[in-house]
Amino acid sequence: MNLYPDRTDSLANEIQDLIKQIPNTERGDWIKQAIQVLIRLAQQEFETADWRIVGKALQDLEKGFNVFHPYRHTRKVTIFGSARMAPDSEEYAMAREFSQYLAQQGFMVMTGAGSGIMAAGNEGAGRDNSFGLNIQLPFEQGSNPYIQDDDKLIDFQYFFTRKLFFIRECDAIALFPGGYGTQDEAFECLTLCQTGKHSPIPLVLIDKPEGQYWKAWDRYIRQHLIKNGLVSPDDDCIYTITDDLNVAYEAINNFYRVYHSSCYVDNLFVMRLNGEPSDYQVAWLNQEFSDIIVKGEIEKSTPLHEENGNGTNDLPRLVFYFNQRDLGRLYKLIRRINNFRISIPQRIETHPERK
Repeated sequence: MNLYPDRTDSLANEIQDLIKQIPNTERGDWIKQAIQVLIRLAQQEFETADWRIVGKALQDLEKGFNVFHPYRHTRKVTIFGSARMAPDSEEYAMAREFSQYLAQQGFMVMTGAGSGIMAAGNEGAGRDNSFGLNIQLPFEQGSNPYIQDDDKLIDFQYFFTRKLFFIRECDAIALFPGGYGTQDEAFECLTLCQTGKHSPIPLVLIDKPEGQYWKAWDRYIRQHLIKNGLVSPDDDCIYTITDDLNVAYEAINNFYRVYHSSCYVDNLFVMRLNGEPSDYQVAWLNQEFSDIIVKGEIEKSTPLHEENGNGTNDLPRLVFYFNQRDLGRLYKLIRRINNFRISIPQRIETHPERK
């Protein structure tokens, strides 16, 4: 029995008016699917708190999509690290210098908009090249002065939507020392890369000169995870540990020297490249990486019509049936390709941050 017929009828009429405003686009199927999910949820007796999560999560997504869309063709680097790192610390100075270098190269920088390493990242990159993904906490979290009141500052309601954009929008991740939050971000990034839920990207763990923070972390990984067979021996290829900013720069720049991006078309792994390898180089890859190919072999390809190339239709491809398990080996394959002597257009060689 409907105890509030007028309210229900009014809501139904408002929804009908809203549906009439939906534009007729090629993405109509996805819009229809989203509406159907909301209708199915509405048919259940969920609590107001449940609907609050749905509504606020959608608002977070809306804000994120709107802010990042104009910058979708510029590569971005996410910087994680402690909010408690003092401005006079070595780590702060390195994060600031690192971000300044990235901005000079043409990259944009994303931080959590707070203090410490986050402030260093925004300070070094400068306001024009910075994003701030803020979340309000009962302690220590307000936006830093280097991104405050900027159009690229986003206030998120939830950690999970905030983290989604940190990972979804980035083309590289740099982690400086930090607390629980930084450790959580490090392991989440590793998990997404190791399981193939995120396309391959460079992951750089940066410490102060002779610092032991990430080296001790790496010893734990090797002694308790790799040694005990809990992760694959090649999974340490997913990340680079360094206390030298030049090594960090190279890890990011070189990752996109030949490799551009990748996607799946059904079960076929499609790797877009900035230059075309020789037949000899492809044969070498087939010999060295046959263990990660389910069937067939690595082959050259033109763009597949099923791809959403996003402006990459002029790029050569390599395609193969990857086993989708040995991601550490896939990172090795990308590293091998990036070390090939391949003719790269000058615009790409000098601007790896453009995609």
